[in-house]
Amino acid sequence: MQHIYVVRHCKAEGQAPDAPLTAEGVKQAEQLAAFLSGRAIDYVVSSPYERAYRTIAPLAERLGIEVVLDARLTERVLSGTSHPDWRDRLRRSYEELDLCYDGGESSNAAMNRAVGVVKDVLEGGHQNAVMVSHGNLISLLLKHFDGQVGFKEWELLSNPDVFQLSFEKGAPSMQRIWTE
Repeated sequence: MQHIYVVRHCKAEGQAPDAPLTAEGVKQAEQLAAFLSGRAIDYVVSSPYERAYRTIAPLAERLGIEVVLDARLTERVLSGTSHPDWRDRLRRSYEELDLCYDGGESSNAAMNRAVGVVKDVLEGGHQNAVMVSHGNLISLLLKHFDGQVGFKEWELLSNPDVFQLSFEKGAPSMQRIWTE
């Protein structure tokens, strides 16, 4: 059986690619390293955004594993411009997966990026991998494995958060394993 631990980054100081973790986020990253360290992790892949990389760096250092950066794990851009009704637009994008706002990415396109990383990890033969990304992209990845996941589940994600995807003979199962 193969496991992929899908991790949402710890608390950060913003949404920009170079936004660092907050002081609380740095402590959370250490807690996350302790939480995951006994799971025989053999591969770590992360969004190149600073907050994602810094979330998993303590675990990688503890295990002596290199963090592989993968641009396919960057956060999904909903729209190229800011909208006061962005939450309504986001909600709608979970219902209409091919909906694409100007300058943004559809839910299906983002989901396919993340699924591509999962496929690469599984085909790479890794038994216990960690994949670090961002809330919207993670919720879309989870939606791929469970069509009931949507806007409400995105709202319930915490920083950090951890889901375990398990694959036995290709059949996936999913569960949230992080408790705040």
